Amino acid sequence: MLIQEPAVERYHPEPHFQHFTKGIEQAQETIYEFLIHTVKQCSPEVALTEFESLFVHSVNMTSSEVNQALYQIIVANDEQEFRNTLKRSCYILINNWNTSKKYQIIQQLVGLFPKIKFNRKTASLILTRLNSWLEKFVGSSDYQELELFVSACTFQPERPWSHRYTSYLLVSQFVNTTNSVEQRETARVLSKQLKEQYKRDLALYVARSQSNVVQTVPLKNPTLLGDEVLLLIKRLVAKKCVFSYTNLANIFLKQTQELTYCQFKDSLKKYLIYSMSNQDLAESVKKSLFGSLESLYEIHDERDLDDALLLRTCNRVIECLTTENRKEPSSLFALFVMQKSPITLVILLLKLILISKNSRTHLESCIADLIRHYENLQEADCQWVIHFLEIFSVIFTVYAEDVEYNLVKVDPENVNGYQKQNLAAYQVFSQFRGNVEIPAQLSG
Repeated sequence: MLIQEPAVERYHPEPHFQHFTKGIEQAQETIYEFLIHTVKQCSPEVALTEFESLFVHSVNMTSSEVNQALYQIIVANDEQEFRNTLKRSCYILINNWNTSKKYQIIQQLVGLFPKIKFNRKTASLILTRLNSWLEKFVGSSDYQELELFVSACTFQPERPWSHRYTSYLLVSQFVNTTNSVEQRETARVLSKQLKEQYKRDLALYVARSQSNVVQTVPLKNPTLLGDEVLLLIKRLVAKKCVFSYTNLANIFLKQTQELTYCQFKDSLKKYLIYSMSNQDLAESVKKSLFGSLESLYEIHDERDLDDALLLRTCNRVIECLTTENRKEPSSLFALFVMQKSPITLVILLLKLILISKNSRTHLESCIADLIRHYENLQEADCQWVIHFLEIFSVIFTVYAEDVEYNLVKVDPENVNGYQKQNLAAYQVFSQFRGNVEIPAQLSG
């Protein structure tokens, strides 16, 4: 039984869709139009029931035009096209529900599939094929991508450690041009929402953890760094006050404006290792990275540097520092793992983004590839990688354009400059875009 809503008129595709002469693409459009109409005109419960009746139950495969369309796709015996149809149908619903913050119904949608009785007996070859395809779908990476939306929108205490970094995993869905428009847009929006929430949570934690006001609720630290995050932020802000990486990037861009590409690559080497304190690590970076840079896009060596070449170059260097084959860690990333130098690695990546802001999405996509590589390991077995991801999130948040962190002196008798030993004399002050400030005295 379908839930009835008298005020809503059910959508009926054009009559010519009932003929089986139409192709798979036209059949898919019939299903998409039906779901778009349903999700916009009906309640979430009705839309979910219609979806379930179509893809899960399918009691009468030729009872309506939209059922005929699905029947046409299954008869064609093209499992990949069925998978594409099912995925896009899911994201049509999720995209609309996410916009209106209907998170519970998203969870119900994704939770439908594991509950299907795949071994249900039927004399119908079509329904047997449908059950088989649905079962394969539940065990696929496509379904894992769907589960990401649930983990991002709902609290799940037993979720894998990798789900802490859902905002990066969603980026890999957004940049994948083979995904549907709905999936890419939903991934983009949700990833942005998660990053904004992280920025706000971090700013609130920093403010409240330094307040003298008794907190009525436990402080929520969005990182796994504990109190170390405060010292890390203080050091970053102190660096910004003395000579920031942003200023260094601006100087570098001005000095390389009229260079040839070959000359630019030479300057890029010096820029990357500038102020790197670990000389042994700096030498290793030179040997491993600089050789790759010299041979990179050699055909353009005598050309003037332009924005496109800058972007492509920074993207390749990012891959050298993270994952060159987009599946496994690069040799340089493994080196940083062995050296236990996550901050140095993150600063190198930050330097690249500060001279090529459009490389940010590519960087986060590479980070997602690294997470996917390690996600099957137990949390205890990949602590360095997790530590790197935590520091990466903090440093890139501190250097975000819409959140500004400053040091405010609270010990007037300490007249020394920003030194490691006297950072306790300062508190961190955060300011949001639009001059919305979160003072250190903010109560819980």
